[in-house]
Amino acid sequence: MPYQIPRNVKGEGRILFIFSTKALIYTGIGGGIGLLFWWLFGSIGAKPVGIGIFIVLALLGFTIGTFKIPNSVVFEITRKTGGENIDDVIMRWIKFKLKNKKKIYVYSEGGTKDDR
Repeated sequence: MPYQIPRNVKGEGRILFIFSTKALIYTGIGGGIGLLFWWLFGSIGAKPVGIGIFIVLALLGFTIGTFKIPNSVVFEITRKTGGENIDDVIMRWIKFKLKNKKKIYVYSEGGTKDDR
């Protein structure tokens, strides 16, 4: 009787062994923004600065598309979002800010003003 042997298929959706499709898209976006800075700084004669900004923005895009927020109780943000992808947290924050732009939330512990 044949048995199914589990195999690791995690890396099969990757390009060049390090880029997942999502990481490649975010790296491309960061690199595209970096190209604008490279062109801008190149036009004023500071091309090495533009190349540095290009590399930093491409690495930032790769980081956002690849890594997860670590689980840690030290910081409030890592306690609430630990284990989630960085891009998911950023997108959720942007949607919250756009949706609740003109709302003010007031939380109280209960009781009246004189009880405090």
